[in-house]
Amino acid sequence: MEKELRTESDSVGELSLDSGAYYGIQTLRAKGNFEITGTRLTSAFVRNIVLIKKAAAIVNKSYGLLAEGKADAVIAACDEILHGKHRKDFIVDAVQGGAGTSANMNVNEVIANIAIEHLGGKKGDYTVISPNDDVNMEQSTNDVIPTAGKLTVLSLSKELLSELSRLCDALTEKAKEFNDVLKMGRTQLQDAVPMRLGQAFRAFATSIARSKKRIEDSLGEMRVINMGATAIGTAINAKGAYFSHITEELSLLTGEKLSRADDLFDGTQNVDGFAAVSGTLKALAINLSKMCNDLRLMSSGPRTGLGEIILPAKQNGSSIMPGKINPVIPEVVNQAAFLVIGHDVTVTMAAEAGQLELNAFEPVIFYQLFESIRVLTGSIRTLTENCIVGIVANRERCAEWVNRSVGIVTALNPYIGYLKAAEIAKESLKTGESIRSIVLREGLMDEEKLDEILDPLVLTEPCGGRL
Repeated sequence: MEKELRTESDSVGELSLDSGAYYGIQTLRAKGNFEITGTRLTSAFVRNIVLIKKAAAIVNKSYGLLAEGKADAVIAACDEILHGKHRKDFIVDAVQGGAGTSANMNVNEVIANIAIEHLGGKKGDYTVISPNDDVNMEQSTNDVIPTAGKLTVLSLSKELLSELSRLCDALTEKAKEFNDVLKMGRTQLQDAVPMRLGQAFRAFATSIARSKKRIEDSLGEMRVINMGATAIGTAINAKGAYFSHITEELSLLTGEKLSRADDLFDGTQNVDGFAAVSGTLKALAINLSKMCNDLRLMSSGPRTGLGEIILPAKQNGSSIMPGKINPVIPEVVNQAAFLVIGHDVTVTMAAEAGQLELNAFEPVIFYQLFESIRVLTGSIRTLTENCIVGIVANRERCAEWVNRSVGIVTALNPYIGYLKAAEIAKESLKTGESIRSIVLREGLMDEEKLDEILDPLVLTEPCGGRL
């Protein structure tokens, strides 16, 4: 059975589309023009565009700019979408030309056609409710889309920040649990001086906490929006009442404390705020990846590697080698980090590529930035739940490496001098005799003093823990 069609027209011409579709001709043209990623607009992004439309309708109704009946129908249509209906009608690709006009019009048309039905009309009869004149009243793509992008970054980041807090807590607990485990520190993959395993995990927690704060600080820029700027910052077609109240109304609907940009031209043409957020996500990805590299190294083995920690066994590691277990969770976090770092390059280039009064490349900025937040959120969740909380210290192996290392000779420098300490280190490496044994044999220090110098607390805390 053939689908029933309806015909719509715009300034380009006419098109036939499914009569049951809530989207319209401009959306259909965009779908044909932009088959780029195969990924539709992010649900959270659509939701935030709809919230903007609802806020605009409320303000326009309050000040008599939009007739009450039309405004109520538009608000009701927005509420239907906000409650999860009509998701299938948002069909445009996430990456598109036109600075987001296609995304804006997809939302405008769906809202308009729902509202038309509320008023007893038929889809496509835009004499009842116009996507441009009524749903888009007092707005432009150029203030709606960047504002929706900022709101989406804020909403997606909430879960990311929550997962970062969980990761920090898990790492801090491990730092406490492993505080009494002495291990060798290493620099440039070579033996350095002793430390405690808990100190390694405390450093992990510190780096993640710093990354979290950096992200939180950058999100402040996402609360400064350009609603009311319309096309380029002159607020053309925006009435005074709407201009004065749209930011306030949007704050109420979103629960975010939003403010209007002091310079609406800057707020419309420059997207460095998104680049700043992306940069903090990249920095987080770097810290996560470095930590996962360390986890993989410390857990390497189990017999022929460092073997200082044991990661939870999550799945078989090989299709051919029986019993092999790989560090699959740290590995996937490494890969997530690579993605985020690559996304940041795209965001950087797109942010730089704007010209004059508008950046036309916000769609790809949002596509990559939203993906970075989602990828980090998921990878941090699995890292915490499937790796960190289940890590076990291999105390015997840690002690073995410390006892076999010549790194502790560094602690003797102030007492016997660098050159003599170097001779002892070379002899220990050549003969296998311990540092402690050589020092006592040569009568360089009495046993009581040597034990005091090589005490784990003295070796692993500034000034022997006396600070």
